Amino acid sequence: MDTRKVGELIYRLRKEKGLTQKQLAVQLNLSDRTISKWERGHGCPDIALLPSLSAVLGVNIENILGGELPLNDFVGGNMKKSNYFVCPSCHNIALATGNVSLSCCGRKLESLEAKKATAEEKLSLTESDQEWFVTSDHPMTKDHYISFLAFATGDQIQLVKQFPEWALQTRIPKRKHGKLLWYDTQFGLYYQLV
Repeated sequence: MDTRKVGELIYRLRKEKGLTQKQLAVQLNLSDRTISKWERGHGCPDIALLPSLSAVLGVNIENILGGELPLNDFVGGNMKKSNYFVCPSCHNIALATGNVSLSCCGRKLESLEAKKATAEEKLSLTESDQEWFVTSDHPMTKDHYISFLAFATGDQIQLVKQFPEWALQTRIPKRKHGKLLWYDTQFGLYYQLV
C-alpha cells in the first residue's frame, strides 16, 4: 500500500465533497491533524475507520487502499451488450451499460454470462397486434423459476419481472430485431435472437 497515493486520494475526495480537514475529522471522530497526516502520506487510516471513511467519501474501501479510482473504458451505446447482475441472496436485479463494480447483501456481484438457448430451452414467441406474446412451459415453482425477461435492441431495453408460481406470459412491443434474454434461477442467463 502506497501511503502517498492513499493520502492524495483522500485529499482529492475530501475536496470533491467540499469538506475541510476539520469537517472530515469531526465526521470520523478524529483530530484534523490525523487527516492532515494521512493526506501528506505520513500514515494511513486504521482498518476500523475504513468503513466510515468509505461512506463519507463515497468510494469503496478497495479503492481507498489502492489509492486510485480506476476509470472504465466507454463500452458504447449498444444496449444488446448490457451486463446483467442478480444477487444470489435477495434476487435483486441490476443492469449496467458498461463495466461496473456492484455489491448487494454484502457480496460483490459478477456480471452474468448469457448462454445461447437450445431449441428446447427457447421461449415461445407469437406475433399478435404488433406485439410479441412470450410464453414458456417452465414449471415456475417457488424454488425454480424465470426471474425476469429482457428484450434488448441497439438503443432500448425492456425489462419484465416474473414471479414464482405464476405462469410465464407477457407481451412486449414488436420492434426491430433484438435479443430476448431471461434469467433462470437455477441455470442462469439465456438469450435467443428475435
